[in-house]
Amino acid sequence: MRHLYTISFCLIFQLICISTLLAQNKATTDSASFFSTVKTYVNPVLPGDHPDPTLLRVGNDFYYCGSTFHFNPYLPIYHSTDLVHWEVISRVLPSAKAGWVNDRPSGGIWQGAITYFYGSYWIYFSAGGQWFCKASSPAGPWSDPVQVKSNPATGNLGYDNSIFVDDDGKPYMLIKDGQKVNRIQALGTDGQITGTVINMDWVNAKLQYSWAEGPVMCKRNGYYYYFPAGDVSGGQYVLRGTALTGDSTKWERLGDFFKPITDAKAGFRRPNHIAAPFQLADGTWWTIGQSYEKYEGNDWSGLGRQTSLYPVLWEGDRPWGMAPTTQPIIKPLLPRSSVPWRSVKTDYFDGGTLGPWWHFLTKKASISYSLTARKGWVRLMPDTNRTHLMQKETDHFYSVVTKVSFRALEQNAKAGLYLTNGNQKVIARLYLGYEKGKKIIFTLDTATRSATNLAGDIIWLKLQREQHLLTAFYSGNGKSWVRLGEPISAINLDKEQPNFNSWVGTSVGLFAEGKPADFDFFIGKDGSSPLPAAGYSNYFGVMATDSKLGPIVTNTSTLGGWLMISGVELGAASPSAIELVVSSVKTGNFEVWLDDLKYGKLIATIPFTPTGPDNWKIFKKTLTNITGQHDLFIKFPPGTPNETFVKNIKFLTK
Repeated sequence: MRHLYTISFCLIFQLICISTLLAQNKATTDSASFFSTVKTYVNPVLPGDHPDPTLLRVGNDFYYCGSTFHFNPYLPIYHSTDLVHWEVISRVLPSAKAGWVNDRPSGGIWQGAITYFYGSYWIYFSAGGQWFCKASSPAGPWSDPVQVKSNPATGNLGYDNSIFVDDDGKPYMLIKDGQKVNRIQALGTDGQITGTVINMDWVNAKLQYSWAEGPVMCKRNGYYYYFPAGDVSGGQYVLRGTALTGDSTKWERLGDFFKPITDAKAGFRRPNHIAAPFQLADGTWWTIGQSYEKYEGNDWSGLGRQTSLYPVLWEGDRPWGMAPTTQPIIKPLLPRSSVPWRSVKTDYFDGGTLGPWWHFLTKKASISYSLTARKGWVRLMPDTNRTHLMQKETDHFYSVVTKVSFRALEQNAKAGLYLTNGNQKVIARLYLGYEKGKKIIFTLDTATRSATNLAGDIIWLKLQREQHLLTAFYSGNGKSWVRLGEPISAINLDKEQPNFNSWVGTSVGLFAEGKPADFDFFIGKDGSSPLPAAGYSNYFGVMATDSKLGPIVTNTSTLGGWLMISGVELGAASPSAIELVVSSVKTGNFEVWLDDLKYGKLIATIPFTPTGPDNWKIFKKTLTNITGQHDLFIKFPPGTPNETFVKNIKFLTK
């Protein structure tokens, strides 16, 4: 859930948007079906820090890659079959093969441009020059990096380059260096530039587009379309040419690419660095693009540049990206994906290799762990400094949980949960430590909460986020939890940082300092902790609003509605029941589904009775035989809007 709205405004606005989107997508389905099946999505489709996106379509498969900066292993490749659900399938470059790449948060690797030509997959990236790796499959293995050679005529090969493949299969590198250099040059079968450079420095000679960076190209109806981005803060532009030439008279400046925003509540207001627009079999066009997230008085820029999926509309031969909106957008007409929504993943560390969803902020950390030292646990092994194991933070509401085995007997010995911005200048830590005795400590900025550790050297830790508030808990058995003082504000972590948080967003995971620590598991979104209904990642026919108890959700249509909370961990043993905290003036039934409203599993139908306005009651249903991490759907019954509300969902353990 990316923002809270007043219900009356949003009901009207939602109905207008639904009608508009149906028309734009030429939908013929009766609108009632949108309340019983998942035909829409809500941006971002790649929440959390996913900057400078590039996208490749090969047949029925789509692949994403972008800037990695200092996160390693470098260049994660995401795969999707529907453009909405994405999963990491490989990482191109291990730190062991990237000795020249630095750990500086604003350095590392920029613009991993994924492409396919001459029968191979290629990734081009900049890191002290332009490089490429090559593979027969995006899943790897990928070749060792090869540096792209330049020449005096071409000049510096720059950064944030992309690859355009023309209709005849010939590939070109779109070269960007500094503010005023925009050039194009063909690539040979060896991946190196060849032929004569096409000089397009006139594009930004007067700094018309700020930096005119991250250029991409597509082709339609005989026109070449050249899309430069402004800079890290936003702005996306488009030019149209009748030939692939440096002759400026053959090109026309079309201005802004994205339509003006009409949704006053939109938080992703300045998208840019789009991937090259592309056409699907049904004739629709699409692209993905990045944006910081920021609302009036509510800044989430610290999460980094998040990536959204945008329909591309054509007015004759003039392309327009759909304006950013908070409203549901009809999904591309593609086969249904079985991949869950992109979210922080649970890991029980039972395998022999680390999952590709994990990353490190330094090269040293990438070799400072073991999955074999203690079977079923991951061991973090710091030297004199901190080491860590991280994932990109993806949500505004969640509870992460771990079980740590660690004996703290010295002041510098610490191990637990870790939440940090990219340059590790603002950090939150919940850990086992030592301060005149064994302690459990929670710190962020100058705020500290602590308690004497009476539970021993194996302890469960939980860090709960409810928007900008972080609350710490600990347990000696994983069932009975003790809150560690009052919540601490994470606004300084979540807001825009100096130099854009050194270009990279927030990560969440595990850390150890001073001595090795063992972790039995990491739960990405704990289902046995309260799950605020307002923490949804996708929805239709419902809306969040404020109440005395905090954010709550109600239906905005007489046809009902639904919400989806991504990546909910139900555990290795089935929960015994599910409960909903509900306020209603009528009788009805909620349906609870896993993974999809049609192809998923209906796990509970929960009857509820009138509670009276502004009164709350728990309604529950027993469960059997459900485990693992799932997308959770709550389906509202038909009825009058603004009469039934849900506050929290929770799974009960035996």
